[in-house]
Amino acid sequence: MIDLTVIWACIIAFAVAAYVVMDGFDLGIGILFPFFRVGSERDRAMNSIAPVWDGNETWLVLGGGGLLAAFPLAYAIILPALYAPLIAMLLGLIFRGVAFEFRWRDPAHRRLWDGAFCAGSLIATFAQGVTLGALLQGIAVNGRGYAGGWWDWLTPFSVLTGASLVGGYALLGAGWLIWKTTGALQADARRFARPLVLGLLAAIAAVSAYTPFLEGKYYQRWFGYPGVLAAAQMPLLVALTGFLLWRAIGGRRDGLPFLLTLILFGLSMVGLAISIWPDVIPGRVTIWAAAAPERSQLFMLVGAAIMVPVILAYTSWAYWVFRGKVDEAGYH
Repeated sequence: MIDLTVIWACIIAFAVAAYVVMDGFDLGIGILFPFFRVGSERDRAMNSIAPVWDGNETWLVLGGGGLLAAFPLAYAIILPALYAPLIAMLLGLIFRGVAFEFRWRDPAHRRLWDGAFCAGSLIATFAQGVTLGALLQGIAVNGRGYAGGWWDWLTPFSVLTGASLVGGYALLGAGWLIWKTTGALQADARRFARPLVLGLLAAIAAVSAYTPFLEGKYYQRWFGYPGVLAAAQMPLLVALTGFLLWRAIGGRRDGLPFLLTLILFGLSMVGLAISIWPDVIPGRVTIWAAAAPERSQLFMLVGAAIMVPVILAYTSWAYWVFRGKVDEAGYH
């Protein structure tokens, strides 16, 4: 029998993963922006993401809208618990989008818009990481509603996950520039990438060491049988990928650092899935308890079956058209 709830959980997980992969690198370029030389370097960094950056955020809309439609109880609990970081994220994305457009249309204040682009990217990224950390550490639930306070989301763990995501997105941005640019900008991206690799590996280790002790179920899933058989391989895979990434940064295959960084993110997502599955609110509400009625899920699935392939098609086409390197004149 087909379980529509599991299908919708996979769709939303895919949308979130697609957003992290596709919007992560352009947020990372915004985080690194102050370290690029004013003039052609900053212009080329912006031009490298100009054709795709706004389309990348489609997946955030799909993830948030899908959560509301498919898991309304989870949406009703998560939103009040995480209003502050979620609003900060949205404001950061808006501010960043405005700055992206106006730095070209208002050259007299370009320095101001460059600062706004960086600030918006940094705020949005940190807020996303804090949101993830707050969700992982647990949300107080009473019956069918949020039972915690206004500041429950702000803890040392959520700050750690926020800072970790900032470093991870910055590394994605550096990897993208290694792949898509040449000359001095590419050399700077290689130089930034090495310390970011070490920082990301340290952050993954710290978050991984902290997470099993946040919730009893996490500990059981990671260290109980048979979960430990899969969990034991994760540190080895992360260490191996990190080693290969370190070597690839100075290599001749320009696309490899970006690909290996994506693999690190993928492994982190697998670790997250091991920790929380099958809960949508970890330790409190399962996906089945939070799910919409089956008829509603089926109705929405028809639309998703049409629109998700369409989104994938036009996104793939955009990346294919702009598949080359970027110089002062644009893509070639």
